[in-house]
This record gives sequence, structure tokens and C-alpha cells, in this order.
Amino acid sequence: MSDRDVSERLSGLEARLGRLETLLGELHGKLDHAGGGLADAKAGIQAWVTEYVSLRLQQLVPETCEHEPDATLSEGPVLPGTRIRCTDEVLHRLGRIPIPFVRQMVTQKVAETARAENVGVIDVPFFERAATF
Repeated sequence: MSDRDVSERLSGLEARLGRLETLLGELHGKLDHAGGGLADAKAGIQAWVTEYVSLRLQQLVPETCEHEPDATLSEGPVLPGTRIRCTDEVLHRLGRIPIPFVRQMVTQKVAETARAENVGVIDVPFFERAATF
């Protein structure tokens, strides 16, 4: 191998190493910027899981906890999954909602509104007003 061939190969190798250094620098920069995104994504997922578990526990507690029977429950129907009294017409309207998760969302919204406004019995006018998103 001549000196000229060695010089050409060395120059080619140096050029490739230069490109490799440039690529590694760009990759390092991208990884530094992605680090904050991963932390934000992790925090977002943790917040979502916490909120979801909290919501599920709130839905399950009235049905699973031991408590004294409420005398007002025997006076008429209640919203599903709650202890809030309602009329038969309200139950009929809820039953006409074909998608179960939508029916559950409407029930939760009406129950929250009834609790906030201290409504004892949910009738059709209140249901129509409270079920509006």
C-alpha cells in the first residue's frame, strides 16, 4: 500500500468520523429535549390514573359500604348508583339512552347537580335542565 492510498483512506475515515460526531451531537440534543417531555408525560399519566381511580371509588362506595337503610329510599325510585330519589318518568328517560357509558355520565351529572342544589326528588324539568352538558 502506497503513502497516497493510506492518506486517502485516512482522509475518508476522518470525514466519516466528522459526520458521526455531528450525528451524535444532534442525537444528544434531541434526547436532552425529550427528557422534559418524558417527565411531563409521566406526570400526566399519574394525574389521569389518580383521577380515574378516585372517580371509580366514588362510584363504588355507595354500593359497597355498610350503612343503615335510608328511610327515604323506600318512598320511591332512585337514580342508579346513587341514593337520590327520582320519579319513574326520570328512570324511563334514563332507560331510553341507548349507550351505557353515556347513560352513566348523564346520571352522574344529574346526581352532582342535585347534590349541589340540595334537591330531594328529581323530576322531569330538573332532569332536563341538569342533564344538559
